[in-house]
Amino acid sequence: MKVKEFVLSNSGLNEKSIVNTLQLLSEGSTIPFIARYRKEMTGALDEVEIALIRDLAKKHEELIARQSTILKAIDEQNKLTDELKSKIENCFESNILEDLYLPYKQKRLTKGEKAKKLGLEPLAKMIISQRGGNPFQMAERFVKGDVVDEDMAIEGAMDIMAEYMNENVNFRVKMRTLFQRKSILSSKIMKGKAEIGDKYKDYFEFSEPLYKIPSHRFLALFRGEREGILGIKAAPSKEEAVEITERYFVRSADECGNLVAQTCKDAYSRLIYPSLENEVINEAKEKADKEAIKVFTTNLRQLLLAPPLGAKRILAIDPGFRTGCKVVCLDESGNLLNNTTIYPHPPQSEKDKSSAKIFELVQAYKIEAIAIGDGTAGRETENLIKHIRFDRDLEVFSVREDGASIYSASAIARKEFPNYDVTVRGSVSIGRRLMDPLAELVKIDPKSVGVGQYQHEVNQNLLKNALDDVVVSAVNAVGVDLNTASAYLLSYVSGLGLSLAENIVEFRQENGPFKSRLELRKVKRLGEKAFEQSAGFLRIIDGLSPLDNSSVHPETYKVVEKIAKNLKVQIPELIGNESLLNSIRSQDFPELDKYTFDDLISELKKPGRDPRKKAKVLEFSNAIRTISNLKIGMKLPGIVTNVTAFGAFVNIGIKENGLIHKSNLADVFVDDPAQFISLHEHVEVEVLELDIERKRVGLKKI
Repeated sequence: MKVKEFVLSNSGLNEKSIVNTLQLLSEGSTIPFIARYRKEMTGALDEVEIALIRDLAKKHEELIARQSTILKAIDEQNKLTDELKSKIENCFESNILEDLYLPYKQKRLTKGEKAKKLGLEPLAKMIISQRGGNPFQMAERFVKGDVVDEDMAIEGAMDIMAEYMNENVNFRVKMRTLFQRKSILSSKIMKGKAEIGDKYKDYFEFSEPLYKIPSHRFLALFRGEREGILGIKAAPSKEEAVEITERYFVRSADECGNLVAQTCKDAYSRLIYPSLENEVINEAKEKADKEAIKVFTTNLRQLLLAPPLGAKRILAIDPGFRTGCKVVCLDESGNLLNNTTIYPHPPQSEKDKSSAKIFELVQAYKIEAIAIGDGTAGRETENLIKHIRFDRDLEVFSVREDGASIYSASAIARKEFPNYDVTVRGSVSIGRRLMDPLAELVKIDPKSVGVGQYQHEVNQNLLKNALDDVVVSAVNAVGVDLNTASAYLLSYVSGLGLSLAENIVEFRQENGPFKSRLELRKVKRLGEKAFEQSAGFLRIIDGLSPLDNSSVHPETYKVVEKIAKNLKVQIPELIGNESLLNSIRSQDFPELDKYTFDDLISELKKPGRDPRKKAKVLEFSNAIRTISNLKIGMKLPGIVTNVTAFGAFVNIGIKENGLIHKSNLADVFVDDPAQFISLHEHVEVEVLELDIERKRVGLKKI
């Protein structure tokens, strides 16, 4: 099966779209570029569909490689027939491919292999054929050498038959279906682990049909097993499984048939069950991984596209009690102007001195907004700030700290601030997150930003690839200022990467700001392909051409010039002029396909529009500071900090986030919480449940 047919059969997408997308990918085009600038070739596939084609093409490549390995291994044993070769070459289901290879797979010396070495395979074939006769009389002529009697010969023959049953491809397909449809996943507490495994007590005696179990519950069980707290099993009814095995292999009621029936029980318990149990648990794990990664990527995209405050002068505070609050002042570009430490909270309790210092900094550095980390002492610090009488209106924002400490100790932070310690770097990160979350968060490992669900349990390669896709997508959706972006942010632009990004920054430092996208061609090692892929996602504010501050690609600049000429206006007069743009007819520009024409007109109407919303202040209730202040029935404002498969976590202004279980998200059945609530959403909630001892708060969305 060729890659085109494989992708077609596994995706359901249009054949022409698949062929053209595969061609574009093979030529080095990136997913954001294809989705934005090659719609006419793909039929306007979105980034998710293009990524699916890419991933299926990779899977096809891996299956072809596995086929080759298997064919070579069997051929080296001189057992490769034309029929077997054809079956392997035409098999594109990994489980069945491994089933075909199973009889030829090199393995440790099994009971069946030992029996074969004793010359008992002919006896096994005679018995399993069930054509009549006394098996013990059949066994008499095999009693020789190391085979001391008929019982030993029969036992060896049964070992060979058991392995034959386990390696029968058609039978394994039947049993696999049984395991997939009827397995019960069960868990038990491991001996002596009850005390240290308290957080898993809901799973000490647990069972649920495997096909029904939600991803978060499976991953919780998986983590419990990995930590040695739980033991998990997955299997259908043993009686039903053995009955199916007997129905498949037993064809007579004579003595040979009785031996085959006995062998069925042994084959199932010793070989088939362990093999297929491992297989269905792995399949369930893969399914749970994909669902958990989907939750993570949805949250990460929303986090990266969080509303920015924009270019403002910021005072940022990383709150703390004993060690004090680290304070920094940043200019509109995020450059560090000043840093200090105040001690307004116990044990020092220097409230007046701290307030005076904050007032002084606001005055001296013309501060326009204040960012306060949402961790320890965050609410107390916010309360202090709000009691200071400034001479101007200042918005005070609570900013999530997740990952700030990771950034502050990173090589990127050390390179940016070599002369400052981690506390200063962490405060800078909090301030910059308020200004532009995307530009700051790309510097942090996505797994450290606090929006995952069992991220340490899922396949780490799959997770990394999925998160990288999201970061690239978010960066290119917003666009990047070519003259101010860091090398790290530029590295995520379509077609660049870190090496070219660093070359861009170096060129900028040596030659001053870029005045035109065309100057990119002068950057060291940035060739035509990289220019094609990246140019449309890079922005130049106040450059030589106003089109350079839009998502209009340079390849269509000449068309825009033609449009302006036809309308007898200059390009600046055309941009944003909806009445003029609405008068343009697509048939007057046959060089453009419909998709490109529509995108071009849409962009000219609102060039360079940031898809993100504007940052808003959330006022937490002044009535609560800790979990002990909460009461059932309280109605409170909050902000969503994480969305999972089972609900959403909400910051209501205390250390502990409350949980809105998905059953309390809406008055209708909720399967996917992400369809009803999103990260950073400001919500009104009601307190439904309180467990102060376990520090748990149950909420309902109002």
